[in-house]
This record gives sequence, structure tokens and C-alpha cells, in this order.
Amino acid sequence: MRIAQVTYSTKPRGGVVHTVALAEALAARGHDVTVWTLGRDGDDAFFRPVAPAVQVRVVPFAARDDESVGDRIERSIQTMAAAFDPVAYDIVHAQDCISANAVGPCVRTIHHLDEFTTPRLIECHHLAITEPIARLCVSRAVAEEVRDGYGLRPTVIPNGVDAARFARAAGPDGAPARGQWRSELGRYVLALGGIEPRKGSIDLLDAFALLRADHPDLRLVLGGGETLFDYRPYRARFDKRCAELGIEPVVLGTLADDDVPTLVAAATVLGFVSTKEGFGLAAMEALAAGVPVVARDLPVTREVFGDTVTYAADVPQIAAALATAVEHAEPATHGAAGRELAARHSWATAARAHERFYEHVVRVGGDDGQEVDLTDHQRARRG
Repeated sequence: MRIAQVTYSTKPRGGVVHTVALAEALAARGHDVTVWTLGRDGDDAFFRPVAPAVQVRVVPFAARDDESVGDRIERSIQTMAAAFDPVAYDIVHAQDCISANAVGPCVRTIHHLDEFTTPRLIECHHLAITEPIARLCVSRAVAEEVRDGYGLRPTVIPNGVDAARFARAAGPDGAPARGQWRSELGRYVLALGGIEPRKGSIDLLDAFALLRADHPDLRLVLGGGETLFDYRPYRARFDKRCAELGIEPVVLGTLADDDVPTLVAAATVLGFVSTKEGFGLAAMEALAAGVPVVARDLPVTREVFGDTVTYAADVPQIAAALATAVEHAEPATHGAAGRELAARHSWATAARAHERFYEHVVRVGGDDGQEVDLTDHQRARRG
């Protein structure tokens, strides 16, 4: 099958990680896969090397300092639309709102529902859900949001995770790099994904302030954060709150891909307190490394993680859960269930499910707004 996977950026955001890993797993199954993306900030490649079996097409996208977020998104759509030709593919799979608005009839993965306030962005978001010929979600919770908000029933295919990579980082081979992180940072609470409202960064900061009263040696470390959106007002509030609390977090920004597994594996605990998520790849990676996770109590986290993480609903609960992880984690045995859960979410499994879904879409021309029963479809193929 000739498959185009389309994403909006080369940077290491969750949807981009998903796009590249899925493309590689599909290529490993013998499909002809091309990943299309916009090359922001002069990028001509993804944040990490991509398997040679996958073709990569990077569409140049020059930065403009005087551009609003809405104008940048609109120009992103127009730039990708001008470059992309769907004729060469049996399946076009858009992984975000920008791609879905740019490439014409497509499969769309709705990782999570966004909330916009400007009319054009609201329209883009709406069209990216309603116009595709077929829809996927990475969790049942998000699929139910789409059902309730739009009357559509996406098919659910959970995310994959490179569990072995994070398990290696937690093992003997990763010991030197973990030691270097701990020498540089000491004991630390880690959060990934940047400083932004959806990540609950200020809640985590306030919880860390309560935790630090009994654990003054701990540091708060934040990594990642590449985004199209302008979170400067929120970042200003975050920085002001840091000054009020007397906390100086370590803000690492965008990380080299090779550094992420050992940074995660060396953490004392991962704070995963997003107010909205589609799956929770960073938390699954932490579990693969045997690192305890404190997660916001959301339907999606309950669905994906079950009893492998500790849940918290507000700042005092987050602080208490972090304290429990800091004081009672047993590195040699902690998190066996979490490691097993992460190992079950392989990209190979995700690719097989996508393959069955694509076959259905090609055969009937879409999903008719209904969930596709991949189990029944697989049985039909065998019989």
C-alpha cells in the first residue's frame, strides 16, 4: 500500500513522534510510506534519523516574526496544500489540524480536541474533524469526546511506545548517562512537554513548592516545549509564580532525542498533570523506564494507565502523590506493572491495526462516521 503520513512539524511533539514511529512500523510491514512535513526554522530533517525505508519530504516553511498564530497556521495550511499531491497514494493520513486542512480527503488521527477562541481557528479545528473520510483516536476517552461533540464515532487505535529504548536507559547501559544527569541536576521531579496551560505547568509548580518544604534537595526539571502557539502570557505567569515561591526550575527546552530516555530514567518521579491529553506518551515512556508517574485524574489517564500510576485531582493531591513517590519508591522493584503495560503498546501492534483500518477505508471509501470493528475485519480477512 502507498501511504502518506502528514504532520505539521519536524520538532519532537507527541503527534510528530507518533507520525514518524508509525511510518517506520508500516514500512517494516512492507508498505511504501512517505512522511510529509513542514520544515520550520530552516529544518530539513526530523528531530531524529528516520529509518531508510521511509521517504521523507520536508516542505520549506520560513519564519515570519510579525505573524500572528492564526496567520501562521493559515500559511502552514496553504504551504502544505501547494506542495502535496495526493494522487501518488492509496492512503493519506493527516496527524493534526493543519495537515487535515491541507491534504484533501484523508484519514485523520484526532489526538485530542483543542479549544480555540478565534473564528478561523475554530473553523480549522471543526473542518479537520468533520471533513476527513475516516477518523482515528488514540484513546477511547477522546473518541467519546468526538462522539459527544460531533456525532462521529472514530475508531480507536492506541499509541505505541518504544519501551525497549527506555528500559535500556534504565539498565546498565544507561548508567553513565543517568549518573551524569544526576550529577548535574541532583534528585529531580521531571515534566515533559514545555510550559503551557494544557500541561498544567503552574499546578505542578505549586505542588512542587509544597513538596520542597520537606525535600529541599529536590529540583523541578522541565523539558521539551516546541509549539506553534503563543504561550508567552502563560509563561510570564509561570515565571512570576516562580519568583513568588522562590523556586528556580531547570528549563531544558527542546532536547536532543538521544538525551530523553536517560533524562527520564534518572528522574525520581515524572509529574504528568496535563489538563487534557490524548494518550500520554511521556508517561508511558517513564513507566517503561521504571519511573513512578503522578498523573492528573482524567478519564483518558484512567483508561490508558489503570493502576500503574498515582492519580491526583488538584495541587494538594499532586504534592502528596509526588511526596509518596519520592519517599517510598523502590528502584529495584518499583513499576513492574508499568513496565509490562508499556511493553504491550508496541508500534508493530499499532501498525497492524492501522493496516487493517486502511484496508477498510480503501475498500469502502471511508468510515461513514462510524467506528470500524478491526477485530471482525481481521477475522474476515482470515476466513
